[in-house]
Amino acid sequence: MPRKLLNAELQRLSPQAYKSAPKAPMVLVLDNIRSQHNIGAAFRTADAFCIEKIFLCGISAVPPSAEIHKSALGAEDVVEWSYFTDATEAVRQLQKEGYMVWCIEQTESAALLQEYVPHKDVKYALVFGNEVRGVQQEVVDMCDGTIEIPQFGTKHSLNVSVSIGVVLWHFLVERNGW
Repeated sequence: MPRKLLNAELQRLSPQAYKSAPKAPMVLVLDNIRSQHNIGAAFRTADAFCIEKIFLCGISAVPPSAEIHKSALGAEDVVEWSYFTDATEAVRQLQKEGYMVWCIEQTESAALLQEYVPHKDVKYALVFGNEVRGVQQEVVDMCDGTIEIPQFGTKHSLNVSVSIGVVLWHFLVERNGW
């Protein structure tokens, strides 16, 4: 039987080393995420995949928050973040900074995640929406495209924090050729 590794054996970065480590050229945009647990999970996933930043928008809570911390487990202290009153402001800023902005949403012309191959030399911003209403249509309209995660059961969506993990993993695998 394989022995579980101890935390000390995992060779994780210290918070100081994380802040100076190279980051994947990706930003998460959280459009009106109502659950602080989902926000915390987004921070933790962003930390795990070493992405640049999170943009929290609209009703999304911001650190410091005990509820965010329950899921983030300190990732909210190392992952950079900014707050915008509306996701349209965040998308405009990211596009001005040269990011390709893709919305993770079910739309008429969405690319299926497994068929989407991100370019290695492009900075990406990925927009994830509210747990009930998804990404605002106005934000969808501003994006460079949409990506859908195929699903095969009776439900029409995944939890937003699960979607973030699935999409970030796909992007990093494709970009890094793992």
